[in-house]
Amino acid sequence: MRLPDILRFARDAATGYPVRTALSVLAMAIGVAAVVLLTALGDGARRYVVGQFSSLGSNLVIVLPGRTGTGGFNPATAITNTPRDLTIDDAGALRRAPAVHRVAPLAVGTSEISVGGRLREVMVAGTTREYFAIRDFALAQGDALPEEDWNRGSAVAVIGATVRAELFGSAPAVGQLVRIGDRRVRIVGVLKSTGQGLGMNTDELVIVPVAFAQAMFNSNTLFRVLVEARSRDAIPQARDQTLAILTQRHRGEEDVTVITQDAVLATFDKLLGALTLAVAGIAAISLAVAGILVMNVMLVAVTQRTGEIGLLKALGAPARTIRLAFLTEAAMLSAVGALLGYLLGQLGAFVLRQIFPVFPAYPPDWAVIAGLSTAIGTGLLFGFLPARRAARLDPVQALMKH
Repeated sequence: MRLPDILRFARDAATGYPVRTALSVLAMAIGVAAVVLLTALGDGARRYVVGQFSSLGSNLVIVLPGRTGTGGFNPATAITNTPRDLTIDDAGALRRAPAVHRVAPLAVGTSEISVGGRLREVMVAGTTREYFAIRDFALAQGDALPEEDWNRGSAVAVIGATVRAELFGSAPAVGQLVRIGDRRVRIVGVLKSTGQGLGMNTDELVIVPVAFAQAMFNSNTLFRVLVEARSRDAIPQARDQTLAILTQRHRGEEDVTVITQDAVLATFDKLLGALTLAVAGIAAISLAVAGILVMNVMLVAVTQRTGEIGLLKALGAPARTIRLAFLTEAAMLSAVGALLGYLLGQLGAFVLRQIFPVFPAYPPDWAVIAGLSTAIGTGLLFGFLPARRAARLDPVQALMKH
């Protein structure tokens, strides 16, 4: 038998029993679609989180009040368990570190903003002018917060695009007086629309001077301090110098947590990468199940085509040709199922991206290649036993059974 004859034999065998063939193809398609869709979810989550942290700024070191780790008994902290506040002066002291380029203290809270009878609740971020450069915020109108003493706190604000639209409509916002809580402030700038970013929608944000926010919230502590290193290579030095300065200011007590953006990104990247591999492995189990179904279908095909096999062998077809014919059928079923599953998986990922536009649900190339190759490999592996069984049939007995 020539190669076209073998392909025709496999095609006729598959199309001769359409229901059986359709079920085999569907089983393989579901397995491949599961691999493609689940890895798109896992890798999409990884890329989303990494993208959100990257959008915080580059070369970033983040200072949090309090220690996240636990240690042994320390006589210096035995009297009180209350951590020392992270203050504006602490943040200001970090500017003298050689490896530090910019520093932005951050105080966060919620309040109501109102003007002309319109009122809505907003998130208020108290910070400094440096915050705009660190976060790479662009302004649609006006200017950022003024360059001033951090402890002064002028009654000015920069608002997000959604806040501007809801409070002022098409009217100009810069220069207008609004009320935030019980305080009157003047709008000096409007941010360009950027949308959601790591739990904070900047379009609905109101940014005021840090001292003004602390007075409004009646709090002296900071939520975070963002420190920008002079370069990517200077991040470790900036972290060490930041920790050393704050430890010295807090009387030798290391009561803050200093994390680097790269460390957070690496941790999330590793965790979500492992999650993607895990869900791909779980989805691949369905490919094994599909392979077993292909084997069962091929075994039934051998039984149903015993007479045909006997005739071929009686006409001189070697065992290798018979084996190749049945393996070709198994490969054909697996390939069609894999292709259909790939298309279904891509369609599912496309639907996810339409429903959640910010979520990059794209299946990674390695998952697509692995899913397709595993599907075809599984079909061939489980198709080998029926093919070998057909090749070993005695031609006389096969013709007699027929």
